[in-house]
Amino acid sequence: MAIPALDHSTTRYALPHAYWMARAAGLAALDRAGIEEQARAWGFTNVRCVESTHAMPFPIEDTQAYVMASDRMIVTGFRGTEVAKIYDWLTDVDTPPVPGPANKGFVHYGFHRALQSVYPQIRDTILEYRTDGQSVWFTGHSLGGALAMLAGARFHFEEPRLLPDGVYTFGQPRTCERLLAGAHNKAFRDRCHRFVNNNDIVPHLPPEPVYTHVDTSRYFDADGRLHDTMPLAARLQDRVKGVRADLFAPETDAVKDHHLPNYLAAFEKNLAPAG
Repeated sequence: MAIPALDHSTTRYALPHAYWMARAAGLAALDRAGIEEQARAWGFTNVRCVESTHAMPFPIEDTQAYVMASDRMIVTGFRGTEVAKIYDWLTDVDTPPVPGPANKGFVHYGFHRALQSVYPQIRDTILEYRTDGQSVWFTGHSLGGALAMLAGARFHFEEPRLLPDGVYTFGQPRTCERLLAGAHNKAFRDRCHRFVNNNDIVPHLPPEPVYTHVDTSRYFDADGRLHDTMPLAARLQDRVKGVRADLFAPETDAVKDHHLPNYLAAFEKNLAPAG
């Protein structure tokens, strides 16, 4: 199977580019040397890793991200985390929301706190690397998806008030309430792409109605086929199909579907006919 190489000149949504943004989200889980080596293999000449420890009432002790830049593209990736490490505080309805970017609506306190520990460094690094109008992208899986969405929002609604070319998230939890979601959807129309893999549990947390999702959702069904839209009844039926297919798996379908390698496998399956 031949997957197209990462196109540094792209400025809009395309399935191969979404695949590479998923790969870039996974890159954030490597150590500094691994990130730098892979980024340069992909054609990025400038790479900076950002890490900050912070105290917060959740079992997340630090935030890790990186910025990589070529002469045409700048990508920022945020590290995700395991379901077991974030499930408790994603289901904690007593966690109060805090004001969102530029005081537009509200966001989950944990996501705000985690992003704030690294955002000033990320913003300054992007502006330092953006010497010739390069496109700007944010990506992340799981917790990293929430941080990517919020970082893109801050980049636009706050200084430098620059609208990113794209935000790609994979297994992103609900991150904000409806006021911020509405402002984000208007500003990021056709620029934000939120991928959900069948029964992945994390996109259903934290619980509604306090928190909601931003657009646009793209859904991998139980067979790995990608749908840009899918009626609710059909999606519910498909989720049942996914559960039945994994009744005797060592971990639940809801957790298995959250793993980034399973997102990548679904992308590869959808890219195969074009290969």
